[in-house]
Amino acid sequence: MKFTKKIRTIVTAGAVIAGATMVSHGVYAKSLEDVYKGKTVTIMLGHPPGGSYDLYSQLAAEFMGKHIPGNPDIIVQHRPGGGGRKGASFFINKTEPDGMTFGVFPDSLGQIQFLRPKAAKWDAKKFRYVGRFSTANVGFAVRTDKATSAEEMRGQELVVACTSKSARAAQQAAALKNVAGFNFKLVCGYKGSQATVMASLRGEADIYSQNYASFVSDPADLGDGLMKIVIQTGLERDAGMPNIPLMQELTDDPKAKAVLTFLGSSAPIGRAMMIHPDTPEYIVKGIRVAFQKMLKDKSFLAAAKKRSAIITPGTGEELEAILTEQMNASDELIADVRAAVDPKGAESVKK
Repeated sequence: MKFTKKIRTIVTAGAVIAGATMVSHGVYAKSLEDVYKGKTVTIMLGHPPGGSYDLYSQLAAEFMGKHIPGNPDIIVQHRPGGGGRKGASFFINKTEPDGMTFGVFPDSLGQIQFLRPKAAKWDAKKFRYVGRFSTANVGFAVRTDKATSAEEMRGQELVVACTSKSARAAQQAAALKNVAGFNFKLVCGYKGSQATVMASLRGEADIYSQNYASFVSDPADLGDGLMKIVIQTGLERDAGMPNIPLMQELTDDPKAKAVLTFLGSSAPIGRAMMIHPDTPEYIVKGIRVAFQKMLKDKSFLAAAKKRSAIITPGTGEELEAILTEQMNASDELIADVRAAVDPKGAESVKK
C-alpha cells in the first residue's frame, strides 16, 4: 500500500482554503435554514473534557453556528470510553442522520476496524467527513536523562507508559520494538493519557506519546526540558517538528517501513468533524461549506491562536479520499501490522 503525502501548511487569517469553499453557499441556504433555524446542534466526542478533541469541539461550538444558515445553537456532548470507540459507536448507530449531530472522534477508527474488528461497531468505508481542524501527528517524548534523540534510545531498555495494551500509544511503541529494533518495556494500565505524562515526569516511566497538538496547548507536559520529543508518527513531518524523524524513517527494512507507515496513516485525517453517513447530501455539502467558512473566520483564528490550537485545514472530500486509501490496505500488510503491534511482554501498572 502506498500512501500519498500531502504538504501541510499552517493557516493564517489571510490564507485561502480551497475545495468546499468554492461551492456556492446560496445553493443550500434556503434548505439549510429550514433545517437549522431555531435548533440546537450537538457536537459529540468520545473523550472527557480537556485535551485536543475537546479543544477543537469547543471552538466549533463557539464559532460554527454563525456560518450555518439558520444560525443554530451548538453544544458539546462527551461520551468517553474505550479511547473514543464508545462515543463513535453511539454516533454511528444511535443518532439520527438529520444533520443535528456532528462528531469529533479518533482518526484511528479505520485502523481499529482492521486491528480490532470486534471492537469496531461501524463501517469506516461509509464515513462522511465535514472537514479537518488539524492533522494529528503523534510525538514520542523521552526523558532527557535517558536520551535526547531516537538513535540514543537504541541499546537501552526504556519504559513506555500507556493506558491499555490496545491503545494506539501501546501499539505504536510495540511496533517500534518489534520491527524497528527498540528495546521498549511497555507498562499499561494508566488511567488516561495525562497519567502517562505524570508517570514519565516523575521517573516511573521513560517515554509517553500523545498528539502533537496536546504538547503545543500544554507545554508543561515536557516538564521544562525534562522530556523531549524524539519520534513522530504521520505520513510527513509536522511543520512544528521538522527535525524529528517519522517512525518509518527509523528502519531500512521495506516491510517494517510499510507497517510503520500504515500505523501513521491516520495522522492526515487528524482532528476532524464527521457527520452521520446517511445524512442527506445537500446537508453534508452545506455543512462542509459552513465548516470551511469558519476556518477562515478571523475571530475563530484569533481564538484558536489564543488557545494554542493548531489549524491545518482539510476538506471532507480530501479526508474521505485518505480514508479510502487506508481501507484498501492489502491482507498481507494488515497481517504484518497485526503481528507488529502485538504487545507481548507488556506489564501492568503496579497498584
